[in-house]
Amino acid sequence: MSSTTQTTSANVDMAGYALAFSGAALFSTKGIFIKLAFAEGVSIEAALALRMLMALPVYLVILASLLLRAPNLRALLSPGRLLGAMGVGVLGYYLSSYLDFAGLAFVSAQYERLVLFTYPFFVLLFGVWFFGDRMNWRLLPAMLLSYGGLLVIFAWNLTVEPDGLIVGTLLVLGSALTFAFYQHLAKRQMLVLGTVLFTCIGMSTAAVLAIGQSLLVDGPGTYAGFSTRVWILGLMLGIFGTVLPSFLLNGGIARIGARATSSTASFGPIVTIVLAVFVLGEHFTIVHALGTALVLLGSWLFARIDRRSRTIAK
Repeated sequence: MSSTTQTTSANVDMAGYALAFSGAALFSTKGIFIKLAFAEGVSIEAALALRMLMALPVYLVILASLLLRAPNLRALLSPGRLLGAMGVGVLGYYLSSYLDFAGLAFVSAQYERLVLFTYPFFVLLFGVWFFGDRMNWRLLPAMLLSYGGLLVIFAWNLTVEPDGLIVGTLLVLGSALTFAFYQHLAKRQMLVLGTVLFTCIGMSTAAVLAIGQSLLVDGPGTYAGFSTRVWILGLMLGIFGTVLPSFLLNGGIARIGARATSSTASFGPIVTIVLAVFVLGEHFTIVHALGTALVLLGSWLFARIDRRSRTIAK
């Protein structure tokens, strides 16, 4: 391999990691906007619909522009591929999002982010179970360390704020599981359709489902009663908590793969914790600090060992 090729490969990797880090940071603002919307009396379904109402026009404009400017892309969209992209989008952007929103109704924003942060471990396990990846047993101690940190915070919450804790934790874990599986499937879709086209199709499909669900559950009249503050929160959630990070994260997946992208998410919980404390006024005790430190340390070790193993394998 020439030095030019090596330099190019390194540049691509750096760009991929930068995209993944940026996407993780912006996605971490999502819980804050959702909690603020809940405080305004917005339901779970309406909060998710508000997010998608603001994001959907952006995705549709980009999708129309892509298909008009690049006729060759239309040839890629066979019925099977289109349905596949729609189905994967529903899994990652509708089902996973709904479980996450529902979990946030029961648990704090910072705890939700830490629980959701375990999805890289599920990416690893699903890769081994369903996609032919090899199991790296050296990653197990790092995984146990992170779950030990979650257990510390869970035990503290159970003694102080037990109401809804188990339900909320299970809902957010369900979100992490579905998002991890989505990452593997999305990688395969993007190899065929490209990052932008896949993201627009998947997100648009999820948006239609979320909006339709809210219209059935909440009724169209609900939106007429929303204050200006609620609409602004929906706009922030749609653009900064959805559109921008979805393209950034999928760009990272396309460049460096699902496992590497998931392992770069360690910056996310820190962003959420800082915002949750200063914006939402959530508590951050010595127990939270200990649990968070264990979760982040485990994730850092996981990412380091995983990257080193993949480098050696090459």
